[in-house]
Amino acid sequence: MSQDSAYDPEWVVARYDDFGDREWDRFSGSPVDAVSLFIHTHYLQHFVKPRSRVLDVGAGPGRFTQVLAEMGCRVVVADISPVQLELHRKHARELGFDEAVEDRFQLDVCDLSRFESESFDAMVCYGGPLSYVLDQALAALRECARVCKRGGHVLASVMSLWGGAHRYLRGALAVPPESNRRITDTGDLTPANWEGATHHCHMFRSRELRDLAGRAGLTVAALSASQCLSTAWDDLLTEVKEQPQAWRELLRMELECCREEGCLDMGTHIILVGRKD
Repeated sequence: MSQDSAYDPEWVVARYDDFGDREWDRFSGSPVDAVSLFIHTHYLQHFVKPRSRVLDVGAGPGRFTQVLAEMGCRVVVADISPVQLELHRKHARELGFDEAVEDRFQLDVCDLSRFESESFDAMVCYGGPLSYVLDQALAALRECARVCKRGGHVLASVMSLWGGAHRYLRGALAVPPESNRRITDTGDLTPANWEGATHHCHMFRSRELRDLAGRAGLTVAALSASQCLSTAWDDLLTEVKEQPQAWRELLRMELECCREEGCLDMGTHIILVGRKD
């Protein structure tokens, strides 16, 4: 990695070591988060074949490893944070999906050299690892593609520039305008663009993610927002979640809406499914 790279792996390790078990709740802390979990899970179930061998990078405490285990998959787990790996072990044992885990490794998504090329049926990189590596995203996605078998899929989700602003508009408008313009021009939420930044990541536009996939040698099989209709409706969704029929209809609408071209940039994350031909 270039010494001029904006990516700081030690910062990411420290962040997620400190974040601890809050990472388990990140996809269920609110009804809006639950919508995101549903849509992420939909693409796993649609594009990862049952009983596949899967590499789950940036696995955190195991939200999506659990889904893969329920699909009968064998999962190799990786994360840059040792604390997250220990939490993964804890949740897997407590919730009964540890038998699906082949092994766990502390490693960086930019360097998967521990694994041979085409050694996994599918590759999962959910929750934002490609955003945290900033200018190294292409190198990271190429590594994900390398270890995936031909005909298999790489599933990744990244932070969304406009979806983040949509969800956290009050906070975005609290940033000084000159700093905010640098952030929106580059997609980089870093101290270089705003000295008040406590979160260091690259936020993508959907067209940028589509281009990145092509440069990494992947054919885009699907793109989706992680949520759109519900993003700013926390209070309403709290009510709706108590009404099973209305909740099911919301999820149906979200699933369709989020893959519309005009809605791809309106969720907190953008989900990519790339096929390795």
